[in-house]
Amino acid sequence: MKPTCVWWTSGKVNWQNRAQFMGVCAQLMRRILVDFARRRRSQKRGGENEKLSLEEGLMVSKERTGELVALDDALTALAAMDARRSRVVELRFFGGLSVEETAEVLKVSPDTVMHDWKLAKAWLAREMSGKNDS
Repeated sequence: MKPTCVWWTSGKVNWQNRAQFMGVCAQLMRRILVDFARRRRSQKRGGENEKLSLEEGLMVSKERTGELVALDDALTALAAMDARRSRVVELRFFGGLSVEETAEVLKVSPDTVMHDWKLAKAWLAREMSGKNDS
């Protein structure tokens, strides 16, 4: 996956504000976790076990890697239909931001974030369960 947001060219980052920083952190966390899950999923069963640190082992369990990849695929599909709702999920799920922090990053009201969050969660649950009516 190619980076979609790069604000640095010579190793120096010119952060506009905390919200911009938190938004970039959420995007990077999503990429890190999904790349890790895809690598783990692509390894053949019974192959040599990869040594992981405790933090890596706690981060993405073998049982959850498929779900994480499915979530990423569903978020990509959601982004094609509604970029803001996809971004709300990315910020809240991968970035761990609160409703208020997400509202600050997206420059919308907390009520809008909650509305988008509820609709996005319902859409993602339906999409990931494979029970789309469309």
